Amino acid sequence: MENIVIILVLALIVAGIVFYLARAKRKGEKCIGCPYAKQCEGKCSSAEQKR
Repeated sequence: MENIVIILVLALIVAGIVFYLARAKRKGEKCIGCPYAKQCEGKCSSAEQKR
C-alpha cells in the first residue's frame, strides 16, 4: 500500500511538470528555464549571454 502511494505522488509530480512545460510552450516561451523567457530570442545558453 505504501508503494502505491509513493508511485501516485511521483506520478502527480511528473504530470505537473509536463503540464507546466506544455502550457509554457503554448504561450510561446522558447527557453522555459530562462528567467527572461518571454524576451528571449531562443538562444538561452550562458555562452551566448556573456558576449
